[in-house]
Amino acid sequence: MRLASVLVAGCAAVLPSFAATCDRACLTSSLDQYLQAILKHDPQAAPLFLGYRHTENALLVKLGEGAWKSITAIGKVDRRYYDPVSGQAAFFGVLYEGAEPTVTTVRIRVENRKITEAEWMIARRIAAGINGFDAQGKPQAYAFSPDNLALHPPEQRVVPPAQRLSREELIAITNSYFDGITAHDGSMIMAHPGCSRLENGQTVSGDPDARAGSPPPPPPAPESRPAGQRPGSSCASGLQNFNLANVAARRFPVVDTEAQTVLAYAVFIRRPGSPSRRNAFAEWFIIDTNKIRHVYSTMFYPPNDLPVPNWPPYDGNFPLPAELRQPAPAQAGRGGAQ
Repeated sequence: MRLASVLVAGCAAVLPSFAATCDRACLTSSLDQYLQAILKHDPQAAPLFLGYRHTENALLVKLGEGAWKSITAIGKVDRRYYDPVSGQAAFFGVLYEGAEPTVTTVRIRVENRKITEAEWMIARRIAAGINGFDAQGKPQAYAFSPDNLALHPPEQRVVPPAQRLSREELIAITNSYFDGITAHDGSMIMAHPGCSRLENGQTVSGDPDARAGSPPPPPPAPESRPAGQRPGSSCASGLQNFNLANVAARRFPVVDTEAQTVLAYAVFIRRPGSPSRRNAFAEWFIIDTNKIRHVYSTMFYPPNDLPVPNWPPYDGNFPLPAELRQPAPAQAGRGGAQ
């Protein structure tokens, strides 16, 4: 009798853990079902948990609203990543809202074969830039180019096991990027020379076509370099005067060891007194031979009163300390706010 009780107790301890496991095949199926349900505008078509939680650019969205209504198609860029250890999967690419393309990152968590949460970062053609909008309602200092992303998408790859780094190593390399930005010192970043950075699809530095084994790029002549790039630029350059006090609320929810790719979330906190908006983002780090090769970012610039990222364990850098709050916009005469 005692032995039977021990066996029952042992099984009870093991079964919940087993039930909670979602391997790569399970995550692949869950993410596919979820995206197909989004395209059908039908939450019932996805295996959603009763308490499913859904945010879009840090705003809570009711079931059936937001992306459930607006997303109509998947574009040319469709990349999917899986992390059986964390039980999470994510999409990066182009999604359409009618005729309008967006650059989007979607993260889901799967527990007991149910999708318990979804975190959406959606970059649209018209959205607030780092300095909000100008008097004509146009974004100020805002990168967006789904067409460029289609020309330079993340490489689809399965890295041979002998060449893979561990989860811990991949996270450490990714975190070196945030540490280097915070310290305004690119030499702290574990990155290849010429590593590229694409913001909402637009190339802002480096060579997005470089691959493992590519030689370091020579500094291009000013007249021949692509638009938006600086001579000899990389994802680790030009940090000395970067308007940032801290990279806060860092998370690394999806580490795909097969693809050697890390999904990271964080918030750029500006220097005290700066009128520039914070930057909340999801960033994809493509890592090979122990260094960052490419960074793909989906980002938005939240207003001061929006709690970001609005996900545990960092429920939001909110309310902001007084010294980090933006001053109220100056009121101009007939021309409106400047």
